[in-house]
Amino acid sequence: MDLSHHQSNLSLNFSSSHASPPPRPPIPDDSIALHLESSFRDPSNPVPTVPLQLMEPQTEKENGNAIDIESNNDEDDREVEEFRILGHSMCIKRRRDSESSTITTKRASVESDRGDRLLDLESRKAAVRSWGDQPLQVADPDIYEIIEKEKKRQFKGIELIASENFVCRAVMEALGSHLTNKYSEGMPGARYYGGNQYIDEIETLCCERALAAFNLDPKCWGVNVQPYSCTSANFAVYTGLLAPGDRIMGLDTPSGGNTSHGYYTPNGKKVSGASIFFESLAYKINPQSGFIDYDKLEERALDFRPKILICGGSSYPREWDYARFRHVADKCGAVLLCDMAQISGIIAAKECVNPFDYCDVVTSTTHKSLRGPRGGIIFYRKGTKPRKRGILLTQGHESDQYDFEEKINFAVFPSLQGGPHNNHIAALAIALKQVATPEYKAYMQQVKKNAQALASALLRRKCRLVTGGTDNHLILWDLRPLGLTGKFYEKVCEACHITLNKIAIFGDNGIIIPGGVRIGTPAMTSRGCLEADFETMADFLFRAAQIANMLQREHGKLQKTISKVLESNRDILELRARVEAFATQFALPGFDI
Repeated sequence: MDLSHHQSNLSLNFSSSHASPPPRPPIPDDSIALHLESSFRDPSNPVPTVPLQLMEPQTEKENGNAIDIESNNDEDDREVEEFRILGHSMCIKRRRDSESSTITTKRASVESDRGDRLLDLESRKAAVRSWGDQPLQVADPDIYEIIEKEKKRQFKGIELIASENFVCRAVMEALGSHLTNKYSEGMPGARYYGGNQYIDEIETLCCERALAAFNLDPKCWGVNVQPYSCTSANFAVYTGLLAPGDRIMGLDTPSGGNTSHGYYTPNGKKVSGASIFFESLAYKINPQSGFIDYDKLEERALDFRPKILICGGSSYPREWDYARFRHVADKCGAVLLCDMAQISGIIAAKECVNPFDYCDVVTSTTHKSLRGPRGGIIFYRKGTKPRKRGILLTQGHESDQYDFEEKINFAVFPSLQGGPHNNHIAALAIALKQVATPEYKAYMQQVKKNAQALASALLRRKCRLVTGGTDNHLILWDLRPLGLTGKFYEKVCEACHITLNKIAIFGDNGIIIPGGVRIGTPAMTSRGCLEADFETMADFLFRAAQIANMLQREHGKLQKTISKVLESNRDILELRARVEAFATQFALPGFDI
C-alpha cells in the first residue's frame, strides 16, 4: 500500500459475529480501515468508527529528499483519547485541522517544484527545436535564395562541362542525411570512436558494390572509398607507396593530364603537391596529331625511371593503350597507376578498354560519369603477383605478394585525412548500385553516341577538333582557326547560359596556347538528351563562336568591361532565350520544377 501522498487514518470498529455492522461514514480513498470483530462484544451496543493515525512517523520522499511530516509537529498539540480494547489500553491521537493543512501545503509545494521542472524541460526541448527543426528557407533565407538561383541556372542552362553531371534524388537524400553527424575515423571494425556499427555496415556495403560495379574479384582487388577527391586519392597512393622525393611520371597537364600527376609551370613553379613532395616528369602528346607519343613516353620513362607511372588524364578524348603502359612500367620497374576519373563510368559499362586488366592501382572521382557524390576512390591489387611482371615498387625481390592494401589505407587515414564523410559514402553506395544495372550501361552507351553526334556536327561546320574526334564522352575544340581564346569563348557561352571550360592547346611549335575548350556529354545525357538534341547544341555553340568573334573585333580581347557588354548585347540575349527555351524542355534529376 502507498502511504506517501496523503495522511493515513486508521478506523477501528467492533462488530458482533451475529449482527451486521452499522453503516460507517465514508473514508478517504487512501485511508486504512481496520475492522476488528469480536464475539465478546454486545451486538446491541456497537462501537462507532474512530479515525486513527498510525503511530509511526511518516516520511514522504520526493526525488530522493525525505520530508519528515512529523518533524514540525508538537506531540502536545494533538487531541489524545484513551480507551481499552479487549482489556488493553490504547491511545488515539487525532490530527488537528491546522496540522493537516500544513502537510497539504508541503505536498502542494513539492508538486509545484515538479511542475516547474517539467516546464523547464519543455522549454529546453523547444529551444532545440527552434534552431534544429527549421527548414533552410527559414533558418537562412540568404543561402536558400542563392541555392534556388543555382537550381534555376542548372535547369535553364546547357551543362557541357565534361567533369560535371547530375545526381539522382536518392543520392541527394543520402548526402543531406543524419549520417553527416557521425565521426568514424578508421576502417570498418577498427574505428577510433564508438557507435559505428551501422556506419561500418554502410562502408562495407559500399566497398562490395564498388568491386561489383567494375566486376572485380575481392580476392584479387581491394578498395578504399574514403578519399575526399581523386586528387586526395592520388596523393594517398604516392604517400603510401613512395618516399619523399621519389619519382612519378604522368601526362603533361597542357597535353590533357591532371595537375595531381605532377606539374611545373614554364618558369619552374611547382603547382601541385605531387610536384612539391615528389619529383615529377611528364610525357606529352604529339603536337600535330594530339595523340600520346608512346615511343617518346617509353624513352623518357627508361631514362627517368619513375617509381609510379601514371596513365589517365582530364582532357584526352581517345583510348588509352594500357598494354603499352604495362610494358613500359615493367621495363622500368614501376607501379602502374591509372587515374580513370574522367572515364570511370565508361569503364564500368564495359564501353572501353579495361585498365584493371593491366594496372596495379586505379583511382577515380565518383561524381563525373559515375553520377555519384563528389569524392574519390582507390582500387588496389592484393594477393599473389603475376609471374610475368617486373619487380614492383616496395614489393622486394623475393616477395610474390602485393602489399598495397595496408600502405594505401594507412596513407588515407591517419596520414592524410581525418574522419570519412559517411553521408558521401552512403550516397556513393547508392550510385554504385545503379552503375551495376543494365539501365546504366544503356546510359553510358548514349553518352558516347551523343559525343559522336556532337563531334560530327561541329566537324561539318568546319570546326577543328583535337585528334579529329573522340572515343569517349568528351571533345576538345581548337578555337585558334576562329581567332578566339578559350577564356573569352567560355565567358560568351556563360552569358548565353551554356557552361563549358577552357583548355590549353599545344601549338604546332610546342608552345602552349589557351586556345580551346573542352566539351562533355554526360550531364545533358542525364537530362534525357539524344543525338538530335546535341545537333541543336552544336548549332548553339557555333553561333556563340560567331558572336564571340564579332565582340572581339568590336571590343578587343582583354577589355575590363566585357561583363557589361555581354549582359546587354542583343545577339547574346537572343541566343540565351533560345538556349533556355531548349534546356527547360528537359527534366532536372532530383527536382520537380
